[in-house]
Amino acid sequence: MKMRRLTLAAIPAALVAAHSFAAYPTWQDGGTYTAGTIVYYNGHDYQALVTQTDYVGANWNPAATPSLWKDLGADTGGTPTPTPTPAPTPAPTPAPTPAPTPAPTPAPTPAPTPAPTPAPTPSGTCYAAWVSTTAYSTGATVSYNGVNYKANFWTQGNNPSTSNGGSGTGQPWTIVANCSGGTPTPAPTPAPTPAPTPAPTPAPTPAPTPAPTPAPTPAPTPAPTPTPAPTPSGKYQVGSYFAQWGIYSLGYNVKNIDTSGSAAKMTFLNYAFNNVYKQADGTYQCQGQVTVTEQGATNPSAPGAGTGGDAWADIQKGFDATTSVSGVADAWNQTVKGNFNQLKELKAKYPNLKVLMSLGGWTWSKYFSAAAATDAGRKALVSSCVNMYIKGNYPVDSGSGTGGTGVLAGIFDGVDIDWEYPGIQGVGYNTVDAVNDKHNYTLLMQEFRSELDAYGATTGKHYLLTATTGAGSDKIAQEEPAALGAVVDWLNLMAYDYHGGFEPTGPTDFQANLYADPNSPNIKNGGVVATYYTDAAVNELVNAGFPIAKLNMGIPFYGRGWTGVANVNNGMYQTATGPAAGASEAGINNYNVLKPAAGSVYYNNTAVGLYKYDGTNWWSYDDPTIISTKLNYTKSKGMGGVFSWSLDGDDTSATLMNAMGAINQ
Repeated sequence: MKMRRLTLAAIPAALVAAHSFAAYPTWQDGGTYTAGTIVYYNGHDYQALVTQTDYVGANWNPAATPSLWKDLGADTGGTPTPTPTPAPTPAPTPAPTPAPTPAPTPAPTPAPTPAPTPAPTPSGTCYAAWVSTTAYSTGATVSYNGVNYKANFWTQGNNPSTSNGGSGTGQPWTIVANCSGGTPTPAPTPAPTPAPTPAPTPAPTPAPTPAPTPAPTPAPTPAPTPTPAPTPSGKYQVGSYFAQWGIYSLGYNVKNIDTSGSAAKMTFLNYAFNNVYKQADGTYQCQGQVTVTEQGATNPSAPGAGTGGDAWADIQKGFDATTSVSGVADAWNQTVKGNFNQLKELKAKYPNLKVLMSLGGWTWSKYFSAAAATDAGRKALVSSCVNMYIKGNYPVDSGSGTGGTGVLAGIFDGVDIDWEYPGIQGVGYNTVDAVNDKHNYTLLMQEFRSELDAYGATTGKHYLLTATTGAGSDKIAQEEPAALGAVVDWLNLMAYDYHGGFEPTGPTDFQANLYADPNSPNIKNGGVVATYYTDAAVNELVNAGFPIAKLNMGIPFYGRGWTGVANVNNGMYQTATGPAAGASEAGINNYNVLKPAAGSVYYNNTAVGLYKYDGTNWWSYDDPTIISTKLNYTKSKGMGGVFSWSLDGDDTSATLMNAMGAINQ
């Protein structure tokens, strides 16, 4: 549905007087209300901020949608008598005819699972029976239906009888031998379903700009021990990315995650990003202490494109008392300063918050394909990254005095791989193997799982392994979702960047819509672009065998837009003259910029999308109402949770993160 936000007149005095002794009509699910209408709901009176139809099932009740309804306070007129749904009064500009919210597309009937490798002749006593809810580390042994199996890597919920094939095949189990006796085997778990079509797009990520070396800061008073703050312990994951470079022009520091209230809503935080570098011996490794401007962000053909880094922001920059989480300035001789130390201070205040090092991203996925091409290459990359970020052995920089053995230990709880994209060129200068990247990606993730588990066995801790995936059929086709599901703790679905100013002449269309709108020219034209919507990507991953409970939906904290958009249909699905002006990049603005910007807001209930139009500029972004609808979808599908890109796009009151955090309320 599309709705126009109208300027509201003051409530007439007579109406206010009547309010003291008479309740307003009860809000009706499915009712249509004009801007200014007052209704009663759950003991409070609410005023409609826009002309709207609150479709049955959309959950747009007054208490749940503050962007649609204003709470006027407790009703003092007693329990009201329900009245018929009010008829709409014509708004100054007619709103397009709404379309009902579509039901989620049912998953196709599972296809038969291919027969596993034949079991050998019976030999020996059965190991302990496999249990679907138990997590098994590399080398663990189980029995199932008279056959013994050994785990090739960390796995949970993968039935050994339908997911075996030996080391290097991408399957989590290897058959050891048939067996007899031992513990009875539990009932089988349904096998995962096959994989169909895939879809959509990348989000150009700004590159970090190194700052000059600072003067040493005098040693401060020891920091007081922080009082741990509560962290959500609900059923769903709620996470976000912190952009390494946000501390510069945006002035968004780790401290802002705390002061805005975002940290109190989150279960995990991804630090974006660190890079992978080619070594003299021909391997590719995590390296550290690299501060080089990323030339590829503005010139993809530059010789040094894709090889940048910002150790200054990571570990060298000294934060003062006003910008540090603890309120105490960094000492000049600390071995860990910068964002890394701020993350350490944030974790001290929110001990249940998990922090992951995210590798890659749009500009730093250059060497993933080359690194993953061989077993030796995968081991070199993984061991270097685990050594640096998990074991904490970060190289020493003589100039800043930072780094040392074990200095990062305990800061990062795991690794997130943001390869954009296996088998498909992303930014323009990546190494790509369209034939072999698909399986090599699986093997790389299995190597990460194996080495993280091996180190975890010595510390008694489970280290997280997560990854991102593009929400498009072309991207998903280059992955092995079932095999990835066996090794990752969760997968972050980049459910955004479907359309934007990178399509300079349009047509205008949503950048993060939940469903397909048949009126969209991009849907009408068919092809892979017609699969660029969230429900299609979710169903495709699940049909390919990825466990839905490990899938997180992405929420954009920014919008994409065009300029020169004709004033027809409020700019919806119209041509444009180019990307709209952005604060740091054409066609992109953060939510905190778009929220107060000029223009009228409209909702498309068919696509579940919002746009703002001022007669020339057209922007697509998410607000709390859209997020609330996406949370309902997430829960109804049994997904693992939600995450956002990125924290610096929210306002100072964490409006969007608070909306996301409601999933655990």
